[in-house]
Formats: sequence, structure tokens, C-alpha cells
Amino acid sequence: MKIVIILAMVLVLSTVGVGIYGIKRQLEGSKIKKFLGVNLSTFFALMIVAAVALFGGGAASAAGAELAGAPNIDGFRYLAAALSTGLACIGAGIAVAVSGSAAIGAISENEKLLGKTVIFVGLAEGIAIYGLIISIMILGQ
Repeated sequence: MKIVIILAMVLVLSTVGVGIYGIKRQLEGSKIKKFLGVNLSTFFALMIVAAVALFGGGAASAAGAELAGAPNIDGFRYLAAALSTGLACIGAGIAVAVSGSAAIGAISENEKLLGKTVIFVGLAEGIAIYGLIISIMILGQ
């Protein structure tokens, strides 16, 4: 399990570090395409290594050695929890971006709409909470 945490930290830090490097360099034109390709390649390569560590027959399957022949599904639980939270947060971010910008436009024209528009933005944020609840339910078993 420690190796998975280390791989996750390397994945996050490398992706963020490469992004910061690109912002500092102010890449433009064809350089940005090459830079984005390297960033995505690094991300997916580390994701494959993390998946092999989760689903491979490492220490996680050695812990359940008494269940000879039983498949190790812990990795799939972690993957399902990560996907439910991650995809819900991406969806919530898109929804907040769209509804928030529309709300700001509506408020600038009519200030009485503030209460109504805040409700729509709050509902969009709720999507991320639903994904988190599903992840907690998946990992709670």
C-alpha cells in the first residue's frame, strides 16, 4: 500500500510541476502542443505504473494469501472510489463554471436575481459531494 501512495504522490507532483514549468516558461504555438504531449505521456505512464502496482500480485495479494485462488479486488475498489470522486468533481467544476458565469451576467443586469442564481451554483457544487459520498460507501465495505 505504501508503494501506491508513493506512486500517487509522484503522479500528482510531476503533473503539477510540469504544469508550473510550462506556465513560467510562457509556452506558445507549437511548443505548447509538444509540452502538452509530454505532460499527458508522463501522466498516463505513471497511471499505468500505479495500476500495475494496484492490480499486480504485489504486497496487497500477499496479505490475502490464505484465500488461495481468490481474486484481489481491493485495487478495483480504490479505482472505483477514485473515479467516482474524480469524475464527479470534474462534472461539478464544469457545471459551476457554466452556471457561475451565467449567474454573474444575470446579477450584473438585475441585482434582485442574486438569491436565485446562488441556488443554481450551489446545486452544481452538490454533484461533487455526491461523488464523495459514493466513494465513502465503496471504501466502507
